[in-house]
Amino acid sequence: MITRGEMPQVRRVCVLAWGAAAVSWELSTPGRLGASLASCAAFLLLAAGCALHIRHALMAELRRVQEIAGAAQRAVLRPLPGHIQGLTLAAAQLSASRGAAVGGDLYEAVPTGYGVRVVIGDVRGHGLPALGAAAAVLGAFREAAYDEPGLGGVLVRMERALARHVLAQDAAEEFVTVLLLQIAQDGSVLALNCGHPWPYLLREPRPLEPCGAPPRAAPGRRVRAEPGRRRRGGAVEDAAQRRTVVRSLDGGEVLPPLGVVPVPPGLPAQDCGQLWPGDVLFLHTDGAEDARDAAGRFFPLRSVLAGLPADTPARLVAGVHAELLRHTGGRLTDDVALLALRSDRNP
Repeated sequence: MITRGEMPQVRRVCVLAWGAAAVSWELSTPGRLGASLASCAAFLLLAAGCALHIRHALMAELRRVQEIAGAAQRAVLRPLPGHIQGLTLAAAQLSASRGAAVGGDLYEAVPTGYGVRVVIGDVRGHGLPALGAAAAVLGAFREAAYDEPGLGGVLVRMERALARHVLAQDAAEEFVTVLLLQIAQDGSVLALNCGHPWPYLLREPRPLEPCGAPPRAAPGRRVRAEPGRRRRGGAVEDAAQRRTVVRSLDGGEVLPPLGVVPVPPGLPAQDCGQLWPGDVLFLHTDGAEDARDAAGRFFPLRSVLAGLPADTPARLVAGVHAELLRHTGGRLTDDVALLALRSDRNP
């Protein structure tokens, strides 16, 4: 490993070697052709050896730095468990900063006594500079989600953590869009939205309960059919011919992002209806729908979700990830976070 103090010494060695080679070339020039060729070959070999040695040292240093950065980034945005209290989850994050695994987008899901609590958010800016604010907000959520009986209390503690981070960093402006969800054991969904895109609800054709609507009775038991097929009115229908209904789980009040105005105390969560077995919630940051292709067209997230297989959250997230990279040609201008969860609870 070449430290910062050793770099001048390495440079001096390279300069001396280069000078020696140059002198050798000058001394051998008046002589015979064979001597000139020999000195030229020695000069090239010496220069190549110096270049390879420096490149090898720099590559080793780069690998070590990447390993350390990757470990730190995974500690901030740790992998989600595959299953939590009857929910199956999958997530992915794409950073707009080259070489970074995470950035200003954040997500987490934790099992609590109040149900599964989920957060997804987006820090102003992108890439590594926004990582500090994301870490502060995530840390507060991971602690408050277990202690606070209401989502409003969780949101207040997240805002306080962000304010402390801004004060410590002496930042002039910092805000975070946040969506908080609470999914109880009976499938009821509560939400608080601070300037964040609402998630999409994917389900078989059934009426959608909009936010604020009273919960409906659970649907009747389904008739089992062959894998990939289902019965409807006595007929068997191919799953490939079905089209998933994709609706935005919106309709409720949207608060300003964290850090813009203080969160009022005792803020009640919004009732967003029920999540029935087989339903999928797809959460995302605005970098997904704001992504553009070379012609300036926005990424059609809703239609992409409708055309992808939603049998597992992992396949759904991977499909959106691939389509997003294809649409943008791999050139993202903002961080993107994707999170899908499916209810596998028995009705």
